[in-house]
Amino acid sequence: MSIEGEEKLQQTSGITQNKRPEARNRIGLMEKLRYIKNNYWLYLFVLPAVVLTIIFKYLPMYGVLIAFKDYSFRKGILGSDWVGFHHFERFFNAPNFEQLLFNTLQLNIYGLLLGFPVPIILALMLNQVRKAAMKKNIQLFLYAPNFISVVVVVGMLFVLFSPTGPVNQLVVAFGGMPLSFMSEPEYFRPMYILSGIWQGAGWSSIIYVAALANVDPELHNAATLDGASLLQRIRHIDLPTIRPVIAIMIILAAGGIMAGGGDKAILMWNEMNMEKSDVISTYVYRIGFQQANYSFSAAVELFNTIINLIMLFTVNFIVKRVNDGDGIV
Repeated sequence: MSIEGEEKLQQTSGITQNKRPEARNRIGLMEKLRYIKNNYWLYLFVLPAVVLTIIFKYLPMYGVLIAFKDYSFRKGILGSDWVGFHHFERFFNAPNFEQLLFNTLQLNIYGLLLGFPVPIILALMLNQVRKAAMKKNIQLFLYAPNFISVVVVVGMLFVLFSPTGPVNQLVVAFGGMPLSFMSEPEYFRPMYILSGIWQGAGWSSIIYVAALANVDPELHNAATLDGASLLQRIRHIDLPTIRPVIAIMIILAAGGIMAGGGDKAILMWNEMNMEKSDVISTYVYRIGFQQANYSFSAAVELFNTIINLIMLFTVNFIVKRVNDGDGIV
């Protein structure tokens, strides 16, 4: 073959190779469109959730602008004066900044460490109940607190732990002095965390119970025949099955570590226990709603959200390293 023929052959081959990725992309796009056309009813089910997410999650992001402005009702968001990072600097230089940050971190980290294993333990225990009727009754008993309003739960705490409440009556009966559970700072975190575990642990165990339903009973039967104890079967059969679910749940929990339980903290907060109960959520409530300083409160809440985002990616990275690359993002 002549030199000119070889050059033409190389040019033709190069053109063909350049067109192949485009052809593959076109074929892939056609397959996706065909799948959507054949399963359009599935997308119709998803459509309301997408629309609601856009309306209530994405469109309100426009309001984040007031964190960088000196907002006033008369001028509106776009017409208000731009102040940049002034509100953030004001928050960082506030005398109670460190107290707010550490109170928020301690409250939610302790709640995560103490509360996260409880639903897993409950699910493992429920999985060992063989009688269907008994299992349903236990589940009903465990799930019920989740349907109690946070306001009602805090009201129950005030009644039970008041100076003349049942708990203090027991303390007095055993020779002690009545304790101010709801006003002393050292009691705020234990009451907040333990009441939260009581209210939400049963409901949170549902997802683990569902994951354990995928365990093949033959694995347990074979392990029992081999002489494995109950704890060994849980360790080597049940826990590996729900490990991906545990990884996802701990990542999601860490992503909201700065924002959890704001309404409950506000309800339990008072002037006497504010040394421990004053967290970023209560601070935003006081600044934004009671003092009508919307720009400053928006800046504080935006800082809170950024910390949550950083925690989400950090914990996701750690979980992927220890969980064979399985994470959310």
